[in-house]
Amino acid sequence: MDIYPTDESERVFNRAKAVIPGGIFGHYAGALGRPGPRFFSRSEGAHFWDVDGNEYIDYMCAYGPMILGYNNEVVDAAARAQYELGNTVSLAAPIMVELAELLVEKVAAADWALFGKNGGDSTGLAVRIARAATGRNKIVKIRDGYHGVAPWMMASTGDPRFEAGTISEDAAHVIEIPWNDLAALRQVVSDHRDDVACFISSPYDHPVLRDNTLPAEGYWREVEAVCRQNGVTLIIDEVRSGFRINLGGANVSYGFTPDMICFGKALGNGYPISALVGSDALKEAAQGVFYTGTQFFNAAPMAAAKATVEALFAADAASQMTSTGQALNDGLVNVAHQQGFELVASGVPAMPYFRLANVDMETHFRWVDECVKRGVYFLGYHNHFVSTVHGQADMERTFEVANEAFVALRESTD
Repeated sequence: MDIYPTDESERVFNRAKAVIPGGIFGHYAGALGRPGPRFFSRSEGAHFWDVDGNEYIDYMCAYGPMILGYNNEVVDAAARAQYELGNTVSLAAPIMVELAELLVEKVAAADWALFGKNGGDSTGLAVRIARAATGRNKIVKIRDGYHGVAPWMMASTGDPRFEAGTISEDAAHVIEIPWNDLAALRQVVSDHRDDVACFISSPYDHPVLRDNTLPAEGYWREVEAVCRQNGVTLIIDEVRSGFRINLGGANVSYGFTPDMICFGKALGNGYPISALVGSDALKEAAQGVFYTGTQFFNAAPMAAAKATVEALFAADAASQMTSTGQALNDGLVNVAHQQGFELVASGVPAMPYFRLANVDMETHFRWVDECVKRGVYFLGYHNHFVSTVHGQADMERTFEVANEAFVALRESTD
């Protein structure tokens, strides 16, 4: 199998460095320093093509937004129809109300919805609503949990790259606790009685560069009980996992009811939109928090989101992606075993994190590099995603590439 050349990607990257700090910034910069494509030329279904013309099976799905396939005809048609009527206008369009009604109907914990552009808009608004509703200051989060780039979040990471531009006061009211540790939550609430505004967490732990971990049996029911007993607002960050665990909200699968849920990424199948949904008990507080943006009321992304949500429910998409993800995990683990390696697949099947066991991290990254160089787009440090359009042919090709990557890895270490 040929190794993909990426000369044109490097040429564009060198141009970019002259006019863009770092050439590539934000989370896309995470893959720099590894061989592979830098810029895409087109996309379709579960695939994209780089500027050198190489085709990749994409298991990053644009870091989560692609859930129904790139260039999905139904979603794009809905967005185009709204664009023809208007997109950014001096008033909101009725599609905003229709989308809110749909989310309230379909998401179990939703009595209302507000909209933004990125997941960080939803998490930031959720925290402000919690503080407004409770009159309290403290934010409790999971250690290494990620909830956007607001200063309160970045200043608490302990990573100089992320903390740059923040000050210690930004994290003064942020308390981190270990995942799955109910005793730690109870202790924090006890130590800061009457000053914990909210507990915010993803439905399961998906940090970078570490195996992902599901909630312990009964964990979320106990978390909810602690929050209810102490007046703490319970916020679930489903920006990454939204619609991939349970279409009605991951909390339905885990047996609890949050006060607010943050959605983003897959909500619009790539169109820029996020949503915060919440309970009637917080509706008045939500109304009282001023949180806005010039592009928050774009009508076309709302039309795309409505079409996306309808399509997800019509296809029973969460079940479909769980099945596809499990088949992908099982196949890759088997291929690794046949080549004398142990591959660990953790997290939920629709969002797997892969790690080679019993080797150092650099060896794990080299296996990922070998896959990318042959047309399967993995990343070594982040969970992956499957979509409703990843099919059997994609997986068979993926297993072939993974096998060759393991052979190359073994030959390079012999």
